[in-house]
Amino acid sequence: MQITIQARHFPLTDALRRHIQRRLRFALSSRDRHIQRIDVQLSDINGPRGGTDKRCQIVIVIPHLPKVVIEDTEADMFVAIDRAADRAGRTVGRRLARLRDRRRSSFIPA
Repeated sequence: MQITIQARHFPLTDALRRHIQRRLRFALSSRDRHIQRIDVQLSDINGPRGGTDKRCQIVIVIPHLPKVVIEDTEADMFVAIDRAADRAGRTVGRRLARLRDRRRSSFIPA
């Protein structure tokens, strides 16, 4: 599972990088053989003005399926990462289950 992390309008700390990797590996570990790539983009929308403006966008690429795009905005970046990673895990699980169900229903035994 290849994870790419980018930060816009603020520095990407080692603590943030480790937190993202740990949360994504936890949320997606049972599905990692299906995942080709994960792109994470962090941004501070309002800059130094503050407010609920820390955005975490996660894009997950799974072959033969549309991209999974999850976005969360919170006052705290770590909370935004946690919520986005949890939603990403659930969404990827649902998409893979649907794919598995479609493949089973299209199989006609001889």
